[in-house]
Amino acid sequence: MNDVAARILHRLSKAGDFLSGEVLCREFCITRSAVWKHIQLLRNEGYHVEALTGRGYRLTSLTGRPVEAEVAPFLTVRRFGRSILYHEVTASTNMLAKSLASDGLPEGCVVVADAQTGGRGRMGRTWVSPSGVNLYFSLILRPGVPSIRVPQLTLLVAAAIHQALNSVVPGIAPLVKWPNDILINGRKVCGVLCEMQSEPDFTNFVVVGIGINVNQSEIPPELQDRATSIFLETGRLVSRPELLASFLNHFEPLYDAWLLEEDLGFILPYLERYSLLQSKQVTIDQLKRTISGTVSGIARGGELMLDGADGQTILISSGEADLQKRTL
Repeated sequence: MNDVAARILHRLSKAGDFLSGEVLCREFCITRSAVWKHIQLLRNEGYHVEALTGRGYRLTSLTGRPVEAEVAPFLTVRRFGRSILYHEVTASTNMLAKSLASDGLPEGCVVVADAQTGGRGRMGRTWVSPSGVNLYFSLILRPGVPSIRVPQLTLLVAAAIHQALNSVVPGIAPLVKWPNDILINGRKVCGVLCEMQSEPDFTNFVVVGIGINVNQSEIPPELQDRATSIFLETGRLVSRPELLASFLNHFEPLYDAWLLEEDLGFILPYLERYSLLQSKQVTIDQLKRTISGTVSGIARGGELMLDGADGQTILISSGEADLQKRTL
C-alpha cells in the first residue's frame, strides 16, 4: 500500500460515513481518477469500500491486519506507533528492526509482521509464528540511560502488555511470569525479547520484540501444555490493531516515567500484584547452577528476590523460573 492510499484509508475510517470524491481530491491534491485508482488499490488489499454516485465512498470493513492505517485510529499517544512498517512475512521482526535501528530509524517506530519464518524467544527458543492470527512486532527505543538499566525494560514492557490485555479483553486475568512472559491459566500467551546495541556508558538503541498469541485456534501438540491464545481462553476474536495500539498507549507513559526514575520502584507494586511467582516456591535454572527458594518480590532493579532455605535473600538477575510441584 502506498502512502496516499494509506492516508485515504485513514480518512475514510475516521469519516464513518460516505465521503465525496471531491473532498478527497481537495484534501489530497489529486484528481478524481487518482482517487479511484487508490480506492481500487485498497480493495485489492482486502478493504471493502462502497462507492455510491452522488455520495462518494464509504469504508465498510477493515482487514484486521496490524497495519499503520488500522492501528492509528486507536492510538492516543504522541510518538510510539506513529510509524509502523508492516511486512506480510519476515524472518524475525527483531532482526529487521535491529538493522533499521542501526541505519538510524527513530525511537517509537514499530516493525510488524503478519508471519515470521524465524521467530525467536529467550535462550534461542523458536517462537511459532503462523500468519493472519497473532501479533509479532518490534519497537525501537533509544533510552538515554546507562546500559546497566536496560534489562529493566523487559518488566516494564510486561506491565504494559498486562494492562493492554486487561483493557482490550476484560476479565481475561493474565499474570506476569518473571522476567518476560505473560500467562493465562498457567499457559504462555505472550513473550518479550529485548536486545540492545550499546557502549560501556551509552545505549545506542534497544529493540523490544513482542509475540502475542491472539486469535490462534490451534496450538501445536508439543506446546499445548504450556502455550495458549486469547481466542482459546475466551472464545472470542480480538482486533490485532486495537491490541497493538493499546500496548503502545500503555507503554509510552510508563517508559517516559521510567526515564525520569532511577529504577522500577514506581511500577513494582503493580508487577508484584500480578506476579505469577509471588510467594511461590520456585526453581531457577541458570547456565551453571540451579537455585531454589520462595519468591519474596521483585527488586527495584528488576531482579527476582528469592528467599533460600537458610533464610538469606538473594537477587536473581537471569534464569528460567519454574514453579515447584507440591508433593503430598
